[in-house]
Amino acid sequence: MNICFLIGKIISDVKFDFVLGNGKYFSKEKVTIVRFKVKLLDGNVACVIGYNKIAEECYRKLEKGKMINIIGKLNTKMEVIIEEIVI
Repeated sequence: MNICFLIGKIISDVKFDFVLGNGKYFSKEKVTIVRFKVKLLDGNVACVIGYNKIAEECYRKLEKGKMINIIGKLNTKMEVIIEEIVI
């Protein structure tokens, strides 16, 4: 099972973007993406990514310097994919 729990402070700008699907590789709906870096309590830095509803919530509520709790999964690039976030 791949699950991780992170507590830390946002140390980068919260970058928001979206991709429009062409129907070939993605659905024709837009996919929203948010990316930022978090400095964990032990001093390590984690790259964090959120998609769709979570991305939109993060973009509205998060800013550099804010403490957050994240529940997520690690992908093959060692980035954390947000499943749940507590602000």
